[in-house]
Amino acid sequence: MPKSPNPPAGTRPADLFEAGLEERLRSRGPLAARLRPASLDDVVGQDHLLGPQGALRSLVDARRLTSVILWGPAGTGKTTIARLLADAVGAHFESMSAVSAGVKDVREAAEQARRRLAENGASTVLLLDEVHRFSKSQQDALLPSVEDGILTLVGATTENPFFEVNGPLLSRSTLFRLEPLDHRALRTLLDRGLVAEGGTIDEPATDAIIDSVDGDGRALLTTLEVALAIAGDSRRVTLAEVERARTTRALTWGRDDHYDVISAFIKSIRGGDPDAGLHWLARMLVAGEDPRYIARRLVVLASEDIGMADPTSLLIAGAAAHAVEYVGLPEAQLNLAQAVVHLATAPKSNRTALGIWKALEDVRSRPAGPVPPHLRDAHYHGARSIGHGVGYLYPHDDPSGWVEQDHLPDELAGTRYYQPSGHGHEAEVAERLRRRGGGDR
Repeated sequence: MPKSPNPPAGTRPADLFEAGLEERLRSRGPLAARLRPASLDDVVGQDHLLGPQGALRSLVDARRLTSVILWGPAGTGKTTIARLLADAVGAHFESMSAVSAGVKDVREAAEQARRRLAENGASTVLLLDEVHRFSKSQQDALLPSVEDGILTLVGATTENPFFEVNGPLLSRSTLFRLEPLDHRALRTLLDRGLVAEGGTIDEPATDAIIDSVDGDGRALLTTLEVALAIAGDSRRVTLAEVERARTTRALTWGRDDHYDVISAFIKSIRGGDPDAGLHWLARMLVAGEDPRYIARRLVVLASEDIGMADPTSLLIAGAAAHAVEYVGLPEAQLNLAQAVVHLATAPKSNRTALGIWKALEDVRSRPAGPVPPHLRDAHYHGARSIGHGVGYLYPHDDPSGWVEQDHLPDELAGTRYYQPSGHGHEAEVAERLRRRGGGDR
């Protein structure tokens, strides 16, 4: 049996295996894998990081790459950029997924990096994909090697690292946020895919693909590949092929999306914009957000941002919350939408919220003071003999239904917590209090 040819000097069998695998993937793999950029200059999008003035580009050009965390949506190039960073600074590249790797794997990678540095001076870049999935103990295992410079960590995550990555590891890394690919970048990717596959595309189909992927380059190339397969020998993609290739819009929804979108939702309603409120509501419903959470936030907003300017808003929000429990989705989306429109178009006031916040601050920081004797409970036998209830004026005994008397402890006499605005129903409340001698409320 003939012997296999000897491998080139210094080449390990494992290296030859990986080289052969990569060669086959380049010819047979998915289109997104075959079009993976060969250099940082080939990366589309992320000009704020990799352009001539980009911070990450500056680190590479100075060959001063430090540990970094790449945070961004799927399909924006995190894994590709990590590999290219290692190539650009001449470092050995190791890749590990937080889904399958454990503390043992981390320690082995660190030990190999230490040996590599000691034997031939080669530095190591470790890509830790989905770094947010690493447990605290796994992240802690990385710290010594990252701190000593044995490993240059490139963590990739779709989740907000401030929520998911340990503070010590985050403080030893530079955080770079990748943005969804814009229309120009997606069009560039699409053109590359068409050249690679020998295909053409109608303009409406181009717009349909780009609009359907929400800035996800990998999703765009996958959709194009499927659409070309459906087109068959014609290799011409029309709108019909795109619609068959992608029957639903890709909508990302991570933990940071949850907080960012609910923030936009609340701020839109507070700002009196019913159209934006309905948009963000639709985003949450399509993404599968818990409708009970949405309803709870509307109930809070009704008192915090509208309050007495429109007291019915709390009733509307409460009714929507009840409908979510009683009716459920999808029908309850109508009740939520009605609440959003009502709350967005209602007059706004936060004076009730400011009042309770100030009262809470005083209770926590100032002497509480005893309950004034005339306000104390006088219903039990002997209460009046010790002064409880003596001097209390019963408002219903007055024809106006109101009498002037002090209700606060002496230490807080004259304090005003509720200062009504002139908005909506609250203007009537302000006038009523003014007539009662409430001063400049």
